[in-house]
Amino acid sequence: MKDVGIRKKNEGCRKEEKMKNKTTIGLTAHVTLFGKNAKKEIIARIDTGATKSSVDQKLADELQLGAELKQILIKSAHGSRHRGVVLAQVNIAGTVTTAEFTLADRSHMKYKVLIGQNILKKGFMIDPSRP
Repeated sequence: MKDVGIRKKNEGCRKEEKMKNKTTIGLTAHVTLFGKNAKKEIIARIDTGATKSSVDQKLADELQLGAELKQILIKSAHGSRHRGVVLAQVNIAGTVTTAEFTLADRSHMKYKVLIGQNILKKGFMIDPSRP
């Protein structure tokens, strides 16, 4: 019986260690998106339900994020459609990472950048109570 208790304690320690290495962000975050010859600081929406991150097509053009790498099929509540994918560098809470972003018309949306699981898995933890 004691062995089980010790294992549970150690498992808790490992979880705490993993959490210490993560950067905590809220449901939105100030991010800097780096383009070919420019950068732009904007507020991005954090979306744990989105598999891939997304950027507004016009913003991608403005920053010259680069050539479209490929087309992928995106399924959403609005149906399925093919979207282009670009590679971009982004700074979130002091962590700079390079990731794939799908191109979308987000002109009617409040947030021009959506940060999805492909970036969040790189060491971020979401605290909804955080501004």
